[in-house]
Amino acid sequence: MKKPDASGNQSASELITNRIAELGDWRGKTLGRMRALIREADPDVVEEWKWMGTPVWSHDGIICTGESYKKVVKLTFAKGASLEDPGRLFNSSLDGNVRRAIDISEGEDIDEPAFKALVLRAVALNSAGTSKPSKKAKS
Repeated sequence: MKKPDASGNQSASELITNRIAELGDWRGKTLGRMRALIREADPDVVEEWKWMGTPVWSHDGIICTGESYKKVVKLTFAKGASLEDPGRLFNSSLDGNVRRAIDISEGEDIDEPAFKALVLRAVALNSAGTSKPSKKAKS
């Protein structure tokens, strides 16, 4: 699903496609592959372009962001600390209270079924809402 970019006439999906093409190396291929896996896991995902050029995938809230650095492609899950990760994919930002990330280096393979399951867990968590039960007042 496409969401228009507020700052121009290109959709967020088009901007993400352009970013992948601009990278033109293993990082573009990796980001493109992870994007495809996110879309396979959740065909209703919304692509967004935020924070001065960061690809974002959302469904009832942010699932994850996709950033490219010199040595890694980083997928940061907004509520990663609350997600079960039986595939042990999270390997970065492990000491944070909310986020968790997956850093993928050149030539590194990722467990695709485990990644898609992680995306679906993030969607389920977002869809369940984040409201906490009210605390009873002490008497």
